[in-house]
Amino acid sequence: MSVWSWQDKKLGSKARAALWLVAEVGEGNVFTKGQLRAAFPEVAQIDRRVRDLRDHGWQIDTRREDPSLNLDEQRFVKKGSDVWLPGQAKSPKEKSGLTAAQRTKVFIADSFLCRSCGIGAGEAFGDGGQDAQLDVARRQVEQPNGTVVTQLVTECNRCRVGGRQRQADLPGLLDSLVRLSKLERAVFAGWLEADRREPSPLERIWGEYRTLPEESRKTVRDAVSGMEK
Repeated sequence: MSVWSWQDKKLGSKARAALWLVAEVGEGNVFTKGQLRAAFPEVAQIDRRVRDLRDHGWQIDTRREDPSLNLDEQRFVKKGSDVWLPGQAKSPKEKSGLTAAQRTKVFIADSFLCRSCGIGAGEAFGDGGQDAQLDVARRQVEQPNGTVVTQLVTECNRCRVGGRQRQADLPGLLDSLVRLSKLERAVFAGWLEADRREPSPLERIWGEYRTLPEESRKTVRDAVSGMEK
């Protein structure tokens, strides 16, 4: 049993907030801003102290990362370092926050499009839910020399939910390009120049077919089979 308590006011508010999450909320569970403030009525900026935990490896999702949450809800996904221990609460040298200028630079470089699914800010997902919101994500990218670096990329609120552990394989992609034919590389170069690729009519039909329920997919298969006779 831990000797540390979130109710110990001798500890800093960040450490107490971390202990509260562990003891009262638990990993994977949802808490509200109201519950947080009720637990720490004497701490004016307790919301900020919780946000600061992300600099120490704590994953605390808001609606921006998890669309299933309400506006006043957050999900304690994963515990990070034990910030209540001496020396652990000091903020790391590399802060996780980005300035508005840095974010805008990434958005412009990515043409204000999600680099995972291609959707633009404010566009509809097509399922009647909330429209797309763009944010800047950190992507692990393996380099040709074998090192792994963190780079910034634009992602929508939905792609961010499932893409936290994604790592891009740059050497693998470059190797695949080498194996393309001269014609295929020319086509790919055109996509690079336009920074987009329009799907062919065949690909669009396939994509529409894949969205159908099994009964309707069978109707399509039967129709194709009949056309081939």
